[in-house]
Amino acid sequence: MESISTTYLDEALANFSGYLAIDELYDGPFCVLSIVDNRKYNRLAFRVLDHKPTHRDVRTFLSEFKGQLDKRGLAVHGITTDGSPLYPKVLKRLWPGVPHQSCRFHILMEITKAVLRALAKLRKEMKAKIPKFKRGHPGTEQQALARRFKGRKQRVAELFKQRHLFVRRHLNRTQKKVLERLLRGQQQLRALRQIMDEVYGLFDRRRRLATALGQLAKLRQRVRRFKRLRRTLAKLNSPNLEKALLFLDDKLLGSTSNAVERSNRRFRKAQKSIYSVRTKGHVQQRLALDMQRELRGPKRQQTRDTLHQARSRHDSLH
Repeated sequence: MESISTTYLDEALANFSGYLAIDELYDGPFCVLSIVDNRKYNRLAFRVLDHKPTHRDVRTFLSEFKGQLDKRGLAVHGITTDGSPLYPKVLKRLWPGVPHQSCRFHILMEITKAVLRALAKLRKEMKAKIPKFKRGHPGTEQQALARRFKGRKQRVAELFKQRHLFVRRHLNRTQKKVLERLLRGQQQLRALRQIMDEVYGLFDRRRRLATALGQLAKLRQRVRRFKRLRRTLAKLNSPNLEKALLFLDDKLLGSTSNAVERSNRRFRKAQKSIYSVRTKGHVQQRLALDMQRELRGPKRQQTRDTLHQARSRHDSLH
């Protein structure tokens, strides 16, 4: 464990990119705070807690890591986290002026859920407007009306079945035809899909931050006009949405925290396959072992490639 803050960190920070991804992982009664290089994808530091993390825990952990960077004369150029409230104040205090990017994936996931909730609300309203007939076969005069209402019920059912078409980013030709059929004569449903398209457009790398913020302001103004849906779509007013667009003006700033999320997924998989009863010491040892293996990975691959080439040349002589 002592080598993590000395020998390991010296080697891991040798090619430090200056961009960090920070996240917390919950494993039973424990919480693991992690810092990962968001360009190199290697874990730089961790802290295992036996309680729910507080701002004080985060500040202490990040302050110690900042001390290690200062000792080596390294600077941070950008930091990516999820939407957790644990980090903004601490990061602003420790690294003032450094861009703090909110994970694009988490923001899009929240907005997608909000659009699906709005779609469910509209679908329920459409279903409530369909009159109910008495039990039994409808009379001659009501048969045409019954067929029309049956078609409306089928349309509501298809809206539920094809709800993914309202939030999916790229649609093929068949999906576009199905969506267009569902939107025919339904202005609010069409507006929902247009809102989702505009949200995806905000994260287009070809845009500049100022342009994206201007489009976001217009989108929020448009959503306010939907009296029945503006509360459901309140996620579009989240301040994290502006933070999720910072990567547009910095090509090296990671738009997601996938680097640290991937490390956490690998840790979970290792924990599940090895043992189920864990202590704080076991979790620390497991993380330290994972970090050492990850650091040695490129060297192992280089050794294998060298041996393979040497054997190939040796075989070719015979």
